[in-house]
Amino acid sequence: MLLFIGIVTISLNAQSNIAEAFKDSYTQENKGEYSAAVIDLKKVYQKDSYAINIRLAWLSYLAGQYTESMSYYKKSISLKPLSIEALMGLTYPAAAMGNWEQVINAYLEVLKIDKANYTANLKLGQIYMSRTKYEIAEPYFKLLINQYPFTYDVVLNTAWNNYYLGRFREAKILFNKVLWLSPNDASAMDGLSKIQ
Repeated sequence: MLLFIGIVTISLNAQSNIAEAFKDSYTQENKGEYSAAVIDLKKVYQKDSYAINIRLAWLSYLAGQYTESMSYYKKSISLKPLSIEALMGLTYPAAAMGNWEQVINAYLEVLKIDKANYTANLKLGQIYMSRTKYEIAEPYFKLLINQYPFTYDVVLNTAWNNYYLGRFREAKILFNKVLWLSPNDASAMDGLSKIQ
């Protein structure tokens, strides 16, 4: 019985220490002291804790420690393979390091879990459009324009992709719709001027 009480006490103390480390890490983050926030959490690090790993991943990213951030995001993904937040998080340090293939792969993994995920579809469409792969970008934007037909980023990106595909009629309709969402929008007005 005493052994059980001792184990429970140790466990409660450990939980209290972790809670305090999280609290301190948020205080440090709010002050912009990201490296200090990382140090606070490393004091209570547990390799099998998703919460600690995902928090360290974010804080390491904010501290500009991109390789370390990616390592924590990958650990988080290994602990919770269906974690969309960890897969999305991985895109931040990967993009900061210019590793666009890893960004694409992370978004594709998200779509395996949630094929209608707004952010993954939008970002993949934008990446492929920026690479002038308009046909590859099209299905991502097509899905989004049907799901979010009056959302600025969706309408604008779909308009431009249609423009690049030579579908000027569709692009014109969408550029005009952007102006309903954002009157005098420079990008939409630029698109319309190129069509006329």
